Amino acid sequence: MERNSSSYSPHLTSSLKKNSTKHQLDDHSKQQQQHHLREDYISSSSFNLKNVSKLILPPLGVSNQNQLNSKGWVISPMDSRYRCWESLMVVLVAYSAWVYPFEVAFMHSSPNKKIDIMDNVVDLFFAVDIVLTFFVAYIDRTTHLLVRDSKKIVVRYMTTWLVMDVASTIPYDEMSYLLSGKHRVALPFLLLGLLRFWRIRRVKQYFTRLEKDIRFSYFWVRCARLLSVTLFSVHCAGCLYYMLAELYPHQGKTWIGAVIPNFKETSLWIRYISAMYWSITTMTTVGYGDLHAVNTNEMIFIIFYMLFNLGLTAYLIGNMTNLVVEGTRRTMEFRNSIEAASNFLCRNRLPPRLKEQILAYMCLRFKAESLNQHHLIEQLPKSICQSICHHLFFATVEKVYLFKGVSKEILLSLVAKMKAEYIPPREDVIMQSESPDDVYIIVSGEVEIIDCVMEKEITLGTLHTGDMFGEVCALCCRPQRFTFRTKTLTQLLRLKTNTLIEVMQIKKEDNIQILKNLLQHFKQLKELSIGDLMVENMEEEEEEDPNMSVNLLSVASIGNAAFLEELLRAGLDPDIGDSKGKTPLHIAASNGHEECVKVLLKHGCNVHIRDMDGNTALWDAIASKHYSIFRILYQLVALSDPHIAGDLLCTAAKRSDVTLMNELLKQGLNVDSKDHHGITPIEIAMEQNHVDMVKLLVMSGADVTGIHTHEFSASTLSEMLKKRAIGHLINIHEAIPSEIVLRGPCEEDKERIWGRYNGLNCPRVSIYRGHPILRKDKGVMEAGKLIRLPDSFEELKTIAGEKFGFDAKDVMVTDEEGAEIDSIDVIRDNDKLFLVE
Repeated sequence: MERNSSSYSPHLTSSLKKNSTKHQLDDHSKQQQQHHLREDYISSSSFNLKNVSKLILPPLGVSNQNQLNSKGWVISPMDSRYRCWESLMVVLVAYSAWVYPFEVAFMHSSPNKKIDIMDNVVDLFFAVDIVLTFFVAYIDRTTHLLVRDSKKIVVRYMTTWLVMDVASTIPYDEMSYLLSGKHRVALPFLLLGLLRFWRIRRVKQYFTRLEKDIRFSYFWVRCARLLSVTLFSVHCAGCLYYMLAELYPHQGKTWIGAVIPNFKETSLWIRYISAMYWSITTMTTVGYGDLHAVNTNEMIFIIFYMLFNLGLTAYLIGNMTNLVVEGTRRTMEFRNSIEAASNFLCRNRLPPRLKEQILAYMCLRFKAESLNQHHLIEQLPKSICQSICHHLFFATVEKVYLFKGVSKEILLSLVAKMKAEYIPPREDVIMQSESPDDVYIIVSGEVEIIDCVMEKEITLGTLHTGDMFGEVCALCCRPQRFTFRTKTLTQLLRLKTNTLIEVMQIKKEDNIQILKNLLQHFKQLKELSIGDLMVENMEEEEEEDPNMSVNLLSVASIGNAAFLEELLRAGLDPDIGDSKGKTPLHIAASNGHEECVKVLLKHGCNVHIRDMDGNTALWDAIASKHYSIFRILYQLVALSDPHIAGDLLCTAAKRSDVTLMNELLKQGLNVDSKDHHGITPIEIAMEQNHVDMVKLLVMSGADVTGIHTHEFSASTLSEMLKKRAIGHLINIHEAIPSEIVLRGPCEEDKERIWGRYNGLNCPRVSIYRGHPILRKDKGVMEAGKLIRLPDSFEELKTIAGEKFGFDAKDVMVTDEEGAEIDSIDVIRDNDKLFLVE
């Protein structure tokens, strides 16, 4: 008892505990308070379909329904035992409503002792009910609170229904017998006996309560109510019509006497059936004429009976029509919407396939309305919604590959935010290249994966129950790569991408597990093309790497910067390496994924790590001719290593890589830079007798003063110096100003460099269409386009063509003076370029 009251009324329980500590309440007072608490909150402690009709809602702002003190022994109107008593009284009312008209009409002259005894027993029950009513609490119509004050209950009953209840319970036939000494009841007492019909109000209240009880069908309860009204009216009319014939002095001049001359001597059953036959035919039609009024009294009665039937028939037809229409309302609305849609499709001449899709969707929505009920679920408390979703979807969601090994808490959070949808066949759920807003799980049905290439659809595969789609592009923040189309009628669970990402951030361990499942799924499907990395790590390793190094390298290889960001946020090591010692930075730099490089630098990766071949990410970037990435990495490395330029040039000289040396010099590296050992590239090239490398360095202006080496031919060196002296100096265009390369690490602030990497200080140029001189002569004022200077001349033409909407592959690029430009290296920041077709 105490646990129940405390769980449903903590404020009241705490106040009781305070009073007990202060005033030492005795056991009797505690039991009395607990008794009232149990009655007040019986609906809360047993909240189910059986007791939901017993709820008494308190007014707004009222925390306790028992505002008035209870005095004496009071019966709650919501008590189950009192409800049973009320049901018994309804049965007794039905008995008295049928028996009394029958007794008055057919047993007026010869009463039946068994029926008299039964009538007295019924009256005794109603007398007991009158006594009980003095102790039944009531709901005040003003305050809507349950009143338990005995005095107020008595006063209220005495001023309302007491007189009529007593009048309808008095046995008037017994009173007539005591006063007259005859069993034949006098007419005044018969009329007073009609007060028994006052009890019928109980039946009305009973049916009203059943109509609101969802355990019973509203349709059948309403039909039972209408049928009861009809049978009661027919029964009373038949009995009264027969009593007119019984009391008429001339038996032959009555409606029944004209058919059965000695009707009083016939059996009671025949007389009752004849009366009911007349009553029913008269109520449903206008009669068949076989039983008709003969005398004036009967005619007058039939007139009023027919008028009464008009109202009764209208009442019955109106109620039955309302029940039928309500039952078919949804179907009528559906048919109307289908008709409106068909008219719309015909009027706008839409293609047959689209027409079929629209009508199929509308039909499916109509069938699924009773199953989805989103508007109903949204009205329920969050805890109930979660319980519903857990029961319906949890078993399906926990089997999806993406959520294997994820904690139940995260799964429940996801399941609670999923919505079920029914999609007809041949319907596009996700279209290619659209934004990844939703993720779907297949509950039933099949979904096809379609790749649209040059307006041609290629079916790549079919997904089945338990599969998931849309999650890859959603987690990678990329447009959808394929179209997902239903093959059959399919039930899907839809989850918002933002919701999935938010839930993933709740627990770091679950975030890692989800990403791990996603990448492992790709590994099994072999959808990642990682080149050399797949040979050893992805095909030969059987055991799964706990730190997901292969997965991190895979993401860096495919260039998914957003997904790489998620993995690094989850706590993965950005410097993890593969079997060849290559880190994600090596892979991203060699593949030209500039955004991935920036993400790795943002998370503090080590730019000095070398692979098994001794190459850094900086070396891989210049070797792959990804100049922008090289510039980013070079300036970061130069902050901590002032000899980086010499190291790069010396390494190229040792490997006799003339092409790479040329690329390094084009990037503005000083040809005479020294490595950590104080050695210049020309010294190494001459020591190893790399003639082509020495020639490149000498012609690029390398200083050979003071260099003594016996491995290289002095005559060859003299010839190279003569060529350089007579003007054959190789012109190397500097993409990075030499002053930046020569600066020490303290002269460049890290925040400015990082801003440059993110494009804040990148070179920008303005492009215009047309020859500059012709534009000036004609006074053309057409605005140009401000773009970021790309890494190659071909890319510049491609961007210009996209901006102006024409093929710029063969255009000539000039400066403001009309001079032709044929190399990207001569273009500087804020230059104005003109495209001449």
